[in-house]
Amino acid sequence: MATLKTQATNPTREEFLDRARALVPGLRARAEACDQARMVPAETIADYRRTGLIRMSMPQRYSGYEMGWDILCEVSQILAAACGSQAWIHRICADHAQMVSTFPPEAQDDVWGDDHDVLVSAAFDPTGRARPTEGGWRFSGRHGFSSGIDYCDWHICGGFIEDGDDLDGPHFFLVPKADITVIDDWFVMGLAGTGSKSFEVADAFVPSHRFLHGPKARLGVNPGQAVNKAAVYRTPRGGITSAGFAALSVGIARGLVEDWIAYTRPRKSRGIPIAQKQSTQIIAARSAAEVDAAEALYLGTIREAQKVLEAGEKLTAMQLATARRNAAFACQLSLKAGTRVFNAAGGRALFSGQPLERQYRNLLGAVAHHGMVWDVAATTWGQMIMEGDDAVPAPGDPMP
Repeated sequence: MATLKTQATNPTREEFLDRARALVPGLRARAEACDQARMVPAETIADYRRTGLIRMSMPQRYSGYEMGWDILCEVSQILAAACGSQAWIHRICADHAQMVSTFPPEAQDDVWGDDHDVLVSAAFDPTGRARPTEGGWRFSGRHGFSSGIDYCDWHICGGFIEDGDDLDGPHFFLVPKADITVIDDWFVMGLAGTGSKSFEVADAFVPSHRFLHGPKARLGVNPGQAVNKAAVYRTPRGGITSAGFAALSVGIARGLVEDWIAYTRPRKSRGIPIAQKQSTQIIAARSAAEVDAAEALYLGTIREAQKVLEAGEKLTAMQLATARRNAAFACQLSLKAGTRVFNAAGGRALFSGQPLERQYRNLLGAVAHHGMVWDVAATTWGQMIMEGDDAVPAPGDPMP
């Protein structure tokens, strides 16, 4: 095993945000190529590694920075305003690094013991099945939506443990690249550049230390805390971690509004300056206000949750449901703003390859994520507020 390293000095929040801003021109320049290739360019992955952005939530003992979810979300927003697909891969890889850090220490060493740059993909939908065997499980399953899989050497799989006719879970199993078969099926209209392909695991042996107990992870309780003490490793999966998808949606919508304003200022329709119309000015104001409101809602919630975790306290079921509600509603506000400006852009915005067209498709994909479905988040919160705080989400609900 390689010698574990620590960072002498962590970059500050502002330094991370500056690093993200510096990458924006490159992300914009590669956005169309990313879309056409159906995967993030290698240059972008290199930029994420060079700037340390992809290690934001990794433990210091593996050259990481142990940043909280609030700062990760701010970085995601900046990157997403430039290109939703490329920002998605940064967020996903940073998120999965945090999740690996909650597995037992032996599993963390399996992933990063020899190379601190190793990336991890995941498929959380619990389609896998694990059969107990000596020292662990035999695991099989076909999994979808594994973003960034082309650059990842390890993979987190959602699944249930078979106990006779009963299923226990859902839980999470960590498998190496050698145990999967990638299925090139990512032909989609939105977030095409994320390369979120499917993969299959066929009767692979998963040792017991590459297992994460799903219901406990939902509560922020995990074996990784034995060695990783930062607050980010006590973050419950689901209500808080899903806020990263709100960050991406808000970022994409902000970029859409800003691009639409730049596109519309010089535009004329039949010789009439569009920007001078009161209706255009109202569209600009309303859409920008919705994006600002979306950011304030979800990011303020995550910052308050981070304070609770840093104080060594636990988040209540109602706080988690509220975080999920606020993240999902932020996505709804972002979708309204993005749809309004896209509809006001005129026919030329419909042509393939245009930034407005590409980012609007990315926005549609981002807000459709399982963790951001408004009806589910609203119903969970509404049930708890109307029936009491003891009402909890269904235990079988897969976590984002």
